[in-house]
Amino acid sequence: MIRVGDRLPDFCLKDQSGNEYNRADFSDQRLVLFFYIKDNTPG
Repeated sequence: MIRVGDRLPDFCLKDQSGNEYNRADFSDQRLVLFFYIKDNTPG
């Protein structure tokens, strides 16, 4: 579980165009990730 203030674990994510990004791509920047748990679901 990730908590506020934890360091971001390594990741690899695709954007809407299929481009892949990982944590190293943002190593010299602050990064905010938003998670929409029920996005595109009937809930």
